[in-house]
Amino acid sequence: MEARLNPFAGQVMTKVFKHLVAANQVIMESTLPHATQELVKLRASQINGCGYCVDMHFKDAVHAGEDATRLNLVAAWREATVFTDAERAALELAEQGTRLADGAGGVTDEAWANAAKHYDEEQLGALVSLITVINAFNRGNVITRQPAGGYQPGQHG
Repeated sequence: MEARLNPFAGQVMTKVFKHLVAANQVIMESTLPHATQELVKLRASQINGCGYCVDMHFKDAVHAGEDATRLNLVAAWREATVFTDAERAALELAEQGTRLADGAGGVTDEAWANAAKHYDEEQLGALVSLITVINAFNRGNVITRQPAGGYQPGQHG
């Protein structure tokens, strides 16, 4: 597959993606656990069919020491026994926040309350921001058909 457009070739998309990268950096520096961040990015990317981001977040997580079995089970997290209750709450929030058009009313109060049991206000803000940013990246990459498979860990900073 060949990309329709290089997101870093034109002025407008380059500026927008640089802002998304900067926003992601703020989230990475937050107290939201890094493992949770990678699980959420991977799950949202799977739902959105963004091969580039699935490839990137799997490889970055493995490179950071995450267990490949856990990453392999992200798509089936409800049935898997390898995730903490906090990670499950984050994955549920990520799924509902990614599938907004699929559910009447968006994110349920139950999913929000469950996440709030495990994360403080700053972490919740980071989690919401993370779900927002990864969905933006996914959509840009899917629309422009960014190919998957060639990503090297750490290649984007």
